[in-house]
Amino acid sequence: MLKAAIFDMDGLLVDSEPFWQRAQVEVFSSLGVTISQQETLETMGLRIDHIVDLWFERQPWQGPSCQDVNTMITKRVEELVQEHKPMLPGVREAIQTCQDMGLTVALASSSPMSLINATLDALSLTEHFSALFSAEHLRYGKPHPEVYLNAAHDLGVDPLHCVAFEDSLNGLLAVKAARMKSIVVPEQQHSADLRWSIADKKLNSLLEVNKALIASL
Repeated sequence: MLKAAIFDMDGLLVDSEPFWQRAQVEVFSSLGVTISQQETLETMGLRIDHIVDLWFERQPWQGPSCQDVNTMITKRVEELVQEHKPMLPGVREAIQTCQDMGLTVALASSSPMSLINATLDALSLTEHFSALFSAEHLRYGKPHPEVYLNAAHDLGVDPLHCVAFEDSLNGLLAVKAARMKSIVVPEQQHSADLRWSIADKKLNSLLEVNKALIASL
């Protein structure tokens, strides 16, 4: 029996992936790094410090430290989210469905806690979550399952009794490694990728979440 529902944030609750792409291109380009928007898609779902370290290895820059660049990118994303407030369809309905079924609703994201708080505040979603979990200071980020395992532990729920909602392949791998049930809502342009087949359910949007769907897991 499911006891908890854990939601990812970027790309699932809020259409912020384009903002992450834009911020990376803006900041990295200002440092002389040659990077395309397509290349940012390859690291979707990874923690930002891992992405910055990756690009520093490929094209080292002079000046700001990797930590400074992490902050620059995150702050830019925060600005864009607060300006545009791009909540995705079905978010409130999906959360409400989980709550109506008696599930504890939490959030587990690769994003820094400062961005999590800013995003949920901008979308007026903070009060809908019982707990918030960030992989920011963990030893491993997604696709490692650490953030999901920590969430289950802190919620006092066996991972086998959790369902996690994700939009990225790296996030899905983290969910599967944590042995949780998985519901994915990939971007339409990547929806045909055969790797999504390892998910328990694949949806076109959170609007498709209902009690029967969750009860079938």
